[in-house]
Amino acid sequence: MKAVVQLLRCWGFLSVFYFALGSMNPAFAQWVQTNGPYGGYVRSLAVSGTNIFAATDGGVFLSAVNGTSWSVVNSGLTNTNVWDLAVSGTDLFAGTDGGVFLSTNNGTSWTAANSGLIHTRVKALTVSGANFFAGTTGGIFLSTNNGTSWTEVSSGLTDTVVLALAYSDAHLFAGTQSGVFLSTNNGTSWTAANTGLPLHAFVNALAVSGANLFAGISGGVFLSTNNGTSWTAVNSGLTNKDVRALAFSGTNLFAGTSGGVFLSTDNGTSWTAVNTGLTKTRVLELAASGNNLFAGTFCGGVFRSANNGTSWTEVNFGLTNSSVRAFSVSGANLFAGAVGSGVFLSTNNGASWTEVNSGLTKLDVRALAVSDGDLFAGTDGGGVFRSTDNGTTWTEVNAGLRWDTDVQALAVSGRNLFAGTYNGGIFLSTDRGTSWTAVNAGLTNTNIWSLAVSGANLFAGTYGGGVFRSTNNGTSWAAVNTGLRNTDVRALAVNGETLFAGTYYGGVFRSTDNGASWTKVSTGLTNTAVFALAISDSNLFAGTLGGVFLSTNNGASWTAVNTGLIDSSVWALSVSGNNLFAATYSSGVWRRPLSEMITLVEGRSTSLPAQFNLEQNFPNPFNPTTTISFRLQSKSFVMLKVFDALGREVSTLFSEELPAGTYARQWHAEGLASGVYFYRFQAGSFSETKKLILLR
Repeated sequence: MKAVVQLLRCWGFLSVFYFALGSMNPAFAQWVQTNGPYGGYVRSLAVSGTNIFAATDGGVFLSAVNGTSWSVVNSGLTNTNVWDLAVSGTDLFAGTDGGVFLSTNNGTSWTAANSGLIHTRVKALTVSGANFFAGTTGGIFLSTNNGTSWTEVSSGLTDTVVLALAYSDAHLFAGTQSGVFLSTNNGTSWTAANTGLPLHAFVNALAVSGANLFAGISGGVFLSTNNGTSWTAVNSGLTNKDVRALAFSGTNLFAGTSGGVFLSTDNGTSWTAVNTGLTKTRVLELAASGNNLFAGTFCGGVFRSANNGTSWTEVNFGLTNSSVRAFSVSGANLFAGAVGSGVFLSTNNGASWTEVNSGLTKLDVRALAVSDGDLFAGTDGGGVFRSTDNGTTWTEVNAGLRWDTDVQALAVSGRNLFAGTYNGGIFLSTDRGTSWTAVNAGLTNTNIWSLAVSGANLFAGTYGGGVFRSTNNGTSWAAVNTGLRNTDVRALAVNGETLFAGTYYGGVFRSTDNGASWTKVSTGLTNTAVFALAISDSNLFAGTLGGVFLSTNNGASWTAVNTGLIDSSVWALSVSGNNLFAATYSSGVWRRPLSEMITLVEGRSTSLPAQFNLEQNFPNPFNPTTTISFRLQSKSFVMLKVFDALGREVSTLFSEELPAGTYARQWHAEGLASGVYFYRFQAGSFSETKKLILLR
């Protein structure tokens, strides 16, 4: 069965396969990850034989075919925010925000390997023989038994935020936020080795070739030929000096920068840009495998070159950790706007996605809208783009937009197109985006998060200013906030005569009089950070930082509908046909049939938790907010409190009787110092305590 699933995943049919299973047996009823959009934030690459592994903020992906296709390999990886990967023999290690994880079967399963690792945000890994080193935000740790146990080895390391590690003969080097440190005794003691480096250099990468040690910093590449005793800048031809990655392929040295990849064939004496075909030029990682060079990018996934960087090809099929912020539906076409990756089109309910970015020069897409067959994309820093051919080609349409071209929201009202911007207010176009006019009279808050149209009324949700209403196409605005106790409005939705506002950590509010007054409707909404709202018939869905919730009674009560949704940070929702689509922070787009969720809510008592359970908070470590979840088998009086390391109570999250179900609550640690805290959960006779780490 496993082999069949892997084969289907590689060929792009996995979501269809799971969907078929779900329709056959209610036990499989759940959210299904669609096959895209592709790309995402690739922080590290590792090669083991013919296998290539990619570390992302959505977990680990594996390709056994030179990046042609990828499969997610996260089973047992309880923290999927992965910073680095390392290979030791047949063992694969992942450094995450939750410590180190070990896989002995190419990522098929993972086990936490954190005993003694008191700082668990691991950003760098390196292996030398039987010695395995982990660089964390709190120093360096050594394991001599494949991660079974760890010992801190940070004596003399005056900067404990470790970004890179490298080993050469008996010399261990650590790149930190303030330069390079050297240890000649496996980390027992450290000495600064910074002569010639700029003061407080952020060392993002280290690479060793023979007697040459290279450091990549935000000011270029530096070379040491004497184990770090002294450094010399080697930047001739390096037109972008924000260096994030270094890698050797034979005698060729490559540098990954925020402006693409550069090649040196003479140990850094001179550099040449090698970026043809590299459409995403913010490079975070480089790795060589045989004749192939791979580049991991910021929000653009992985690129491959088979000719030393002369040309590059995007190889992202199956790499589904993209961050999606926007949706739009036009007939059978579903469009998704991804951060850093542009616009993707699916014509088959997400079974496959195609990148449609020709002419879209700004790829950070925050809003999408369809008007009379035209597709509009609002971007971060690039204003508005228009496509008249379903995204095949794009044209910039920004005449009249202010200098502030960060477009967060788009709305259509008849022939009028509205754009809500970050700190620039609202703009109106009556000619399909050809020209724009500011329409901000009376809009006392110009930071626009959301827009909605209800008949002759136009509504704008703002950051800190609540909701504004215009009855004359934006010519004038008036605040309509009576009863709206949270004024950070991230989402708006209209259902007939009823208007809903989703707020950031304030839940959902409802107005039945065009915003003149509001009532909070958040009972059962256990996560109140609401980023998206969607309506299908009389059903209201909310996308939150704790997943998706459904209300079948205009918000009077809510039920979580998250089964199978492993990424609970939902940024956008869209109804297309019989399905609800959810855009997530780090795992692309997910799909679930509407009828399935509505049926589950109507029969909620049949799917109650089988036992009491306290989940590990996520993220962990965190700054300054984390989510704590728990399950109640039966109605119970619940106490959930947070204590510091000395046992002093610092916060009470729950102290009330709750019905059986699944709950989650955010903890905001504003004003508290970094360190270890504990949260204790009591429900009847059940009690459990877990640790959480605040890391500023």
